[in-house]
Amino acid sequence: MAEQFEALDEKHIEFITQQSLYFVGTAGAEGKVNVSPKGMDSFRVINKQRVVWLNLTGSGNESAAHVQENGRMTVMFCSFDKQPLILRLYGQARVVHPRDKEWDQFSPLFPQFTGARQFFELNLDLVQTSCGFAVPFYELKGERPTLVNWAEKKGREGVEQYWVDRNTLSLDQQDTGILNDES
Repeated sequence: MAEQFEALDEKHIEFITQQSLYFVGTAGAEGKVNVSPKGMDSFRVINKQRVVWLNLTGSGNESAAHVQENGRMTVMFCSFDKQPLILRLYGQARVVHPRDKEWDQFSPLFPQFTGARQFFELNLDLVQTSCGFAVPFYELKGERPTLVNWAEKKGREGVEQYWVDRNTLSLDQQDTGILNDES
């Protein structure tokens, strides 16, 4: 039932653009595996072997710590309506922070969020589809405004202070690279 591809094809790209939810998986060599749900118009296909997603400020910063260590990332999309399908993107990722020159390259591709924290650029080495027959039907009722409201209330300075206070280390005490420390 599963099929593997070297790159995205047009059907994959169309499927991705129709999804409101995706999941990002990362892991360091040791420690906890992280799986994060994502939404909010935060994913773009750059070409058939390269995608980028915008990471908004949140309670943890596990993906950044893991990607800095080894670059491995998997992104998974599921169909919750119509035809069942699971689409996984496997590859090597890199983190782009607001201080990096590539920030200005990716920033115009997304809505401007006060809580924008990083972009993750993922170079694909495998695309896999599988049936998704066991994925239940769900209906999207809308996006939650909570994270956007929280960041806007804090303002950009408050968000950046939150990075200092809560986003510099992973659960396994690995550096997330959020600060511009040259050490």
